[in-house]
Amino acid sequence: MTFRQFAYRNVIRNRRIYAAFFMASMFSVMVFFMYSMLLFHPQMDEGFFGDFAATGMIVAEIILYIFTLFFLFYSMSAFLQARSKEFGLLLLLGMEKKQLNRLVFLETMLIGAFSVATGILFGYAFSKFFFMIVREMLQLQSLPLYLSIKPFTLTIGAFLSLFVIIAMTSVVFIREQRIIELMRGYLTSDDRQSYSTFKAILGIVLLVVAYAAATFTSTRVVFTLSIFLPPIAALGTYFFFTHTVLFFHHQVQKRKSLYWNRYRLIAVSEGAVKLRENARMYFIVTIVSTVAFLSVGTLTSLSSYTGQYRDLNPLGLIYSSELDNPLERQHIRMLTNELENEGLSYSMVPFLIKKQTSSYTQFEVEILREADVNSLAVAQGHPLINLESGEAMFIPYSENALTILENSSIQTVLEESNVPISVRGVYPRMLFPSMILGANVVVVSDQDYALIDEPLQGQSMNDSMFNFYAFHIPEWERTKSIGLNLDSQMTESIYQNQLNDLPFFFENPGLNYSIIRATFSLLLFTGLMVAAVLLLAAGSFIYFKLYTGLERDKKQFAVLKRMGLTDQEMINIVNRQLIPQFFLPWGIAMLHSAFSFLSLQVIWSDLADVSILFEMTLVLVAFTFIQVVYYFLIRWRYIAHVKAS
Repeated sequence: MTFRQFAYRNVIRNRRIYAAFFMASMFSVMVFFMYSMLLFHPQMDEGFFGDFAATGMIVAEIILYIFTLFFLFYSMSAFLQARSKEFGLLLLLGMEKKQLNRLVFLETMLIGAFSVATGILFGYAFSKFFFMIVREMLQLQSLPLYLSIKPFTLTIGAFLSLFVIIAMTSVVFIREQRIIELMRGYLTSDDRQSYSTFKAILGIVLLVVAYAAATFTSTRVVFTLSIFLPPIAALGTYFFFTHTVLFFHHQVQKRKSLYWNRYRLIAVSEGAVKLRENARMYFIVTIVSTVAFLSVGTLTSLSSYTGQYRDLNPLGLIYSSELDNPLERQHIRMLTNELENEGLSYSMVPFLIKKQTSSYTQFEVEILREADVNSLAVAQGHPLINLESGEAMFIPYSENALTILENSSIQTVLEESNVPISVRGVYPRMLFPSMILGANVVVVSDQDYALIDEPLQGQSMNDSMFNFYAFHIPEWERTKSIGLNLDSQMTESIYQNQLNDLPFFFENPGLNYSIIRATFSLLLFTGLMVAAVLLLAAGSFIYFKLYTGLERDKKQFAVLKRMGLTDQEMINIVNRQLIPQFFLPWGIAMLHSAFSFLSLQVIWSDLADVSILFEMTLVLVAFTFIQVVYYFLIRWRYIAHVKAS
């Protein structure tokens, strides 16, 4: 048998240990390859979507590569620890350290080459389906499957170099140990690990502080807290697993009424050993799981915004113009012609909006006429208003304003024109997009509107009024090709910081929605793929540690069986050992994510008045279901191996 055959048979013989390692590696390669296929696609080279998709794919691939490097390095070190007795025996029989290093290198590269080949094969097989999803997200006419050497070269070069790095660095764990240390094997000591009571309490305090700050944050400090809270929570998590868990375990051991139980005695003592020896691993699993939850949760919250986009933007097109704008009529004619050419029905309601100063607040107020508001309400299917002379009503500037202004009652005077009005309540529907007209907008009766004939103090009449055209379009999602010339002028002015120089303002919610939906959908899909790799790796960390100590566990249960332990009693003990290992890191990650989502809700409420409660609950429930399924799958295989002892 040649040396290479020996390396190959070693991999085959240890296939149970390497199974999760191989699957995680293959999945990472598959995702990386599909992103590469999209990155080099010939139809993704032009336009906003092409630039955005390329940027998203590059970022995703960098994250995948860095994390996979860390994951494989950690996994390989766990495997080498599990095989320490085997390596010690080989050295004892006369194998040189160089030969052992070469053996490990060949085994790692063999697994790596097979992972890369299999990952690329499955990646190319699923690329067509991947392109179909991306095509729908970006609303492209076609995104066909293609064949190019670039994605293959990038993927093979990236991951083979990664496995070379892992293979060359992992042998350090063997080189630094003597033969006697290797022969002792993995998990050789059950001595109680010391802990610090101060650090145990500090871990709880840091977590409570982070959770409290995230719960009671406000829009003024939320971005500052987003910088300081993650390190605080991470440090608290580290102390929790390395000290707090041991502290609680010691408290349980001191209470014999809890500890001295036929199942609990074995399960708690053995589980505590594994929690002590794997504390840092559980910390890593918690952080990785939290990152996966937050990435998916944050990106899912973007879809919450798109789902409520129509409620936040009830108009189909918006055009406002200064009174001296010479292009106003031309622009309105162009928009109406484009709508008619597209076969879109619409209702256009022109407003002449006047500005006055309120004596109650001394702030500027924008005044709408009752007849114009009723025309727009009829078009949108909302109730009409009926105001008497001297009466007025607020127009809501956001969803929250409906509640804030519902019972308001203000007596004020429009100072420049000396028109007294009584503002009572708020119109019960959103007629205009949030803040498109400002926060102080009222509708007055036609009689009072006619009395407003004086300009704002210190301004001309032209500066005190402006025209506003509200287009109600039932099929508003089809307007993405309307007003592209005006939209390009707006975009160019924004880039050049010259928006105030334009005599008009134009907004096409249908066009914005198509861009936002495609952008957010692609981000969400990318995040889901990356999160899948992170979650697979997080679960694999526990799998590796569980199975590297399997031989030791089998011997322990064999002794217990000879003492009369039944299969059902063994299952009860296994459950009590495995549940903390699987769900303690998971539970802490869920807590981290839940409180982070509270801060995220504050940000969304400030930006767009959007609720993300449903989406966040869905994300946490979905991930919990995945973990439960994964737990029962690993538990089933673990019990099968232990019973075979």
